[in-house]
Amino acid sequence: MEWTLGVKLLLPLLWAACGRPAGADGANGYTSIIEVTNGGPWGEWAWPEMCPDGFFASGFSLKVEPSQGIPGDDTALNGIRLHCARGNAERNTHVVESQSGRWGAWSEPLWCPGGRFLVAFSLRVEEPKTPGDNTAANNLRFRCSDSTELEGPGLNWGDFGDWSKLCPKGVCGLQTKVEPPRGLRDDTALNDVRFFCCAS
Repeated sequence: MEWTLGVKLLLPLLWAACGRPAGADGANGYTSIIEVTNGGPWGEWAWPEMCPDGFFASGFSLKVEPSQGIPGDDTALNGIRLHCARGNAERNTHVVESQSGRWGAWSEPLWCPGGRFLVAFSLRVEEPKTPGDNTAANNLRFRCSDSTELEGPGLNWGDFGDWSKLCPKGVCGLQTKVEPPRGLRDDTALNDVRFFCCAS
């Protein structure tokens, strides 16, 4: 029990120290990583979460805190879940989630049509402002393998950046960068995300 707990506590630190995974690790290994350049500056990279072997992400849902008004502290996008599928997209699924912030509620999933897979993404991020209420990442949109675009129900602060590169077949995992709660100071929660691509 103590050894297992130690490993769970140590893994996020190792991933953060390395900055990114080293490469494919066999049957459940990824072939590449897709990222964007406009992620927020706060927080640390958490642990990765991967779809089961043979599954790819066909849908996603977001954890979003609505606007808190004045003088509330806004955090906007707090979490991302991938809905991994094999076969019928909405029946044979497995949900994966890296670290998420504590605020907000989960949306209903958005699905690529016809069992297609998520292959690229763009992140909506509010630029840092001093002084001010920083929110970092606010929304996320994906491109499916049939070129359909799905935009999440996040908030409208900031701008969408450039699209990531394409996964050759589909997204099969994720890793989030989240700022932990700061007490009475300005919270931003989710700042950035990267996705893993698999070939089979």
